Amino acid sequence: MNPQPRLLEVRQNVLRQNDVVARELRQRFREAGVYVVSLVSSPGSGKTAFLEKTLSLLRQSYRVAALVGDLATDNDAVRLARAQVPVKQITTGTLCHLEAAMVRTGLEGWELEQLDFLFIENVGNLVCPASYDVGENLRVVLLSVTEGEDKPLKYPTIFNTADAAVLTKMDLAEAVEFDSVAAEVNIQRVRPGLPLLKVSSKRGEGMGEWLQFLAVSRSLESREPQTVGA
Repeated sequence: MNPQPRLLEVRQNVLRQNDVVARELRQRFREAGVYVVSLVSSPGSGKTAFLEKTLSLLRQSYRVAALVGDLATDNDAVRLARAQVPVKQITTGTLCHLEAAMVRTGLEGWELEQLDFLFIENVGNLVCPASYDVGENLRVVLLSVTEGEDKPLKYPTIFNTADAAVLTKMDLAEAVEFDSVAAEVNIQRVRPGLPLLKVSSKRGEGMGEWLQFLAVSRSLESREPQTVGA
């Protein structure tokens, strides 16, 4: 007996249920006027450092908060709390991704109307998160210079489902002999036209462009002019 059709059916049902909750969340976010950004990447990409820097800069002009997904610890949430914004941890246990229902539960007790930006930091994984919509407005995939230029070719689905890509740890690019041109070519091969930003969270390089990208994206969503400075 071949169990594959049954497994496929279960997976389809899980994704279908997730999509229903994601649509509910998206409507809720829209009504509250909060712009939701989901960050996905492999472990060690510098995602938490990047988000901490983003939150610290954005809080000067916007009301921001973050939900953080992790398999077991609350280390990232504790770290992000240093940005002095509301942060909640979502512990996934054995799951290698966040699901819309987890996000819905994580939002309990928060008044979304009091937020301008909500960031969702997914579990470090370039496979599973690609299949799960969490109601976000913007999905951003991060790629660090220490991972290699061919990551987009190895994990095309996550780049295909993203709305933008960010190259992180650019301060290390020369030391690790990272070819940013080759990386950009590979990204464009997988997803032509995907916006690409290059940043160094440690030095602050490229963060101004990233914040402006967020402001413009939010403006296009709300049709209201927004500006922000680094």
